Amino acid sequence: MLNLEQNSHRDLKNLKMTNIALKINFMKLAVITYQDRGAYAVETVPDEDKLLSEILDSLSIEYQFEIWSDESVKWQQYDMLLLKSPWDYFDYFPKFAYWCEQIQSLGIPVLNDLRTVLWNSKKSYLLEIQQAGLGVVPTKLIPMGDVKELVRIVDNSGSDSQFVIKPAISGGSKNTLKFALHEFADLLPTLGKWLSVENYLLQPFVPEIERVGEYSYIYFNGKFSHALLKKASPGEFRVQHFFGGTIHSLEPGADELASINPYIEHFAISTLYARVDGVWRDGVFLLMELELIEPYLFLYTHPQAMDNYRSAIKARLQVSA
Repeated sequence: MLNLEQNSHRDLKNLKMTNIALKINFMKLAVITYQDRGAYAVETVPDEDKLLSEILDSLSIEYQFEIWSDESVKWQQYDMLLLKSPWDYFDYFPKFAYWCEQIQSLGIPVLNDLRTVLWNSKKSYLLEIQQAGLGVVPTKLIPMGDVKELVRIVDNSGSDSQFVIKPAISGGSKNTLKFALHEFADLLPTLGKWLSVENYLLQPFVPEIERVGEYSYIYFNGKFSHALLKKASPGEFRVQHFFGGTIHSLEPGADELASINPYIEHFAISTLYARVDGVWRDGVFLLMELELIEPYLFLYTHPQAMDNYRSAIKARLQVSA
């Protein structure tokens, strides 16, 4: 009788565990994209929405691509959201921030976490990382409407200085301009119009971008996955592939990663995905962007990248596939 009770208890426990696994696998996931899908895409690189679909299919996850700005979506039907390609969020940022608040109020978990997303959406986060003692391309915040502050900083620079100015909330190099000191007076009316709308960041131009390129290090669940070098096309300083930039896979050494890991450990340790972008100057890494919202992950550049991404998603969703 005792053995029968033990076996029954064990069978019941196994049945419960099976039901739990099935319930987890029946999770309903929304993959977040944007209205004009393809507007920011380039035919020269793979569509990572499709690659993500392959991964989710292999994990037997029920999912649906949803447009974040679609007001008809009933978000309550989903157990979790995964941000993948909301690539127009900066074009409609007040609406995006409100959407984030709505999702938070519903208590739906999101990858990456929306508190991290909102923090990362304003490039003034670079100032916080800079204050933490990590290498960052020197960055100054120009408040909306404060043309005098812009003029003061530029006028106090050296005669051979070059700058890059960009919106504090932006992506895809939108309204990003490189200029030399001797061009400033002619550009001031345009810059004044830009500043009348939003905050901007001013940085010295980093010549390593043109000479060498921008390095990207991709992490999943806080662990390094793969890296690459993005090189700008001749006469261009923007390295994105939609500006003609080229992509080159690389294998960073332990010393190199020792300089990159602290950015993740201090500011992105709980993220599903993260991309650290920057340049190397005299052996020191200078951060240009910490991408935690909707980075292109360059999954095609390394033979283990897709498997690493799949393993990270599987661990986060706790599926049994």
